[in-house]
Amino acid sequence: MTQATLNSVPPGAPVDNDKRNWLVATCAVGGAGVAAVAVPFVSSFQPSEKAKATGAAVEVDISGIKPGEKMTVEWRGKPVWIVRRTPEQLATLPKVDGLLADPKSERKPSELTPEYARNEGRSIKPETLVVVGICPHLGCSPSDKFQSGAQPSLPDDWAGGFLCPCHGSTFDIAGRVYKNKPSPDNLEVPPHMYLSDTRLLIGDDKKA
Repeated sequence: MTQATLNSVPPGAPVDNDKRNWLVATCAVGGAGVAAVAVPFVSSFQPSEKAKATGAAVEVDISGIKPGEKMTVEWRGKPVWIVRRTPEQLATLPKVDGLLADPKSERKPSELTPEYARNEGRSIKPETLVVVGICPHLGCSPSDKFQSGAQPSLPDDWAGGFLCPCHGSTFDIAGRVYKNKPSPDNLEVPPHMYLSDTRLLIGDDKKA
């Protein structure tokens, strides 16, 4: 019943409290029923627990990254680095091969390096590096050490790359770990693909 029905009682007439209470209760139950129907409908638009655990792919505009710069995005709760390498940085890659523990990314390839990144630059396009910014040793996040040359905690012939501040693991500009360091592996290259020259999809490398 509506408020109009309740108000239809003539002025001064005695009010049937039992009937009034029944009408109010009926309206309340009806409203609750609408709410109960709405909840599953709205929930159907929420990501499933499996989807949350898997992590949706992330689309990134990389047009603004200048040579020598790095962009960080989040995927599956992890920092993913996108580095636009300079020609000078790319030229250092073959020069440090002999100093690296896994220069050809042969360790755990199915976990750490997709087939299309099993090259010296560990990338689809030479100038663009895409790696997860977490050290495989104990999960710390390495620092950028792009500048070459002697620096604290780095060798005098440092060619540029990354330094883990927790236990001293060093990685070259392709995320490859140096020999005799705590990290057992190179930095992970996540699944990724180019949607265009300036748009990158991280977390998916299968074309529809």
